[in-house]
Amino acid sequence: MRLGIPQESSPGERRVSATPESVRKLVAMRHEVTVQSAAGLAAGHDDDAYRAAGATVADADAVWACDVVMKVRPPSLDEAARLREGAVLISLLQPERNPGLLDALAARKATALALERIPRVTRAQKMDVLSSTANLAGYRAVIEAAAHFGGFFGPQITAAGKSPPARVLIIGAGVAGLAAIGAARALGAEVRAFDTR
Repeated sequence: MRLGIPQESSPGERRVSATPESVRKLVAMRHEVTVQSAAGLAAGHDDDAYRAAGATVADADAVWACDVVMKVRPPSLDEAARLREGAVLISLLQPERNPGLLDALAARKATALALERIPRVTRAQKMDVLSSTANLAGYRAVIEAAAHFGGFFGPQITAAGKSPPARVLIIGAGVAGLAAIGAARALGAEVRAFDTR
């Protein structure tokens, strides 16, 4: 089976649907993986890393001609029209935000797997893009808060005196909140959390 990894076209999107590590696993399962040139650059993976993992690096036309195309963000209508007829698309789809996308995919007789619609159960956690994205968001929120905070997050005792730990309040203890709690504690803050649940 030929798997295609296109470069994300949404402005500001830095993620890529497969890393060299995951490509290595796919190649070990005897899949042919084609990665669009520069698809992983924004995520820190250059073309040589994909080649070393066993992928072929090619242009967008070769990627969209594959049997299965894997994306992070929903494809644009132009991208959907590039799918090979009868291909499989694995991606976020968000049809409520992308009018016409399902019709464009149906016109290509494509099978589309909407990652945001996969039931959020333990067996499917590896495919839960909502949780993995929320986890990163919670961690990043604390790192950015620490950068803007006027002092240290952890308590300090120096020859100049001592300072207490920062007090951090996390509102919401879902996936993002739990990641934020862990990151703030790791930085030494005194953490409190609140959740309506």
